[in-house]
Amino acid sequence: MLMQSALPLGALENAAEFLPRHIGIDAADEAHMLSVIGEASRRALIDSIVPRSIARSHAMDIPAPASEAAALAELKAIASRNQVLKSFIGQGYYGTHTPGVILRNILENPAWYTAYTPYQAEISQGRMEALVNFQTMVCDLTGMPIANASMLDEATAAAEAMTLAKRSVKSTSHRFVVAGDAHPQTIEVIQTRAAPMGIEVVLANSLEEWNAALEGDYFAVLAQYPATSGRIDDLRADVEKAHSKKAAFIAAADLLALTLITPPGEWGADIVVGTTQRFGMPMGAGGPHAAYMACRD
Repeated sequence: MLMQSALPLGALENAAEFLPRHIGIDAADEAHMLSVIGEASRRALIDSIVPRSIARSHAMDIPAPASEAAALAELKAIASRNQVLKSFIGQGYYGTHTPGVILRNILENPAWYTAYTPYQAEISQGRMEALVNFQTMVCDLTGMPIANASMLDEATAAAEAMTLAKRSVKSTSHRFVVAGDAHPQTIEVIQTRAAPMGIEVVLANSLEEWNAALEGDYFAVLAQYPATSGRIDDLRADVEKAHSKKAAFIAAADLLALTLITPPGEWGADIVVGTTQRFGMPMGAGGPHAAYMACRD
């Protein structure tokens, strides 16, 4: 037997219920809030707050809306007036090109469109799988057993590696040795992070200063691999020297370069940090890019 309802389907809908429940305040709330602060209306509130020197007394002269194609054409015409120069600054950031077929594969990856997981709030199952793939790639390239699910940028990752080393090593020293051939932005962020923690940053600007610093007292050292100048050093002896002093060795490594050169995990580094910008992300005036951190167990 079929059961029929006397109510039309439209009667079950209450489109007006969503807005007051989720978006903003209702008229009664607004009237009460205005009465508490002594204003008659929102317009009066704005007039009392915004200085007359910057308040607009008339409507903006905005042209008629353009279609998507027309807007793109206008933006391309504006961009074509720029003089595009080659960047030779380096310092960990390099121009990239992602072929269209790969870019489409990334954007259409179903990992970005899966539902939230029932056991991990605020993240989808597909994104968790993508993060595991990211961590696996970092472990493979660095030769380290553990990697996190990305960080902000290489400089802040290096600063976090410094604080991780300070809390985990057995050395009681407060000195942190940094190779002068590290990226300048990394050095500056490390110095900023170290100051309030009472950490003394020792900057070794030459091979002689580096060797002398490694003979001293410190809780960790950081070397760029490859260095900002492009030099690739064999750091095995330096790692052994640091370990003999119960200190940690941190490598700030270029992930793309690690596809060709010896991974830090194979020559004894304890913590490896770096940026993933070279894996297809545009320079974007310095960011945003994802960094990584990998370490020993």
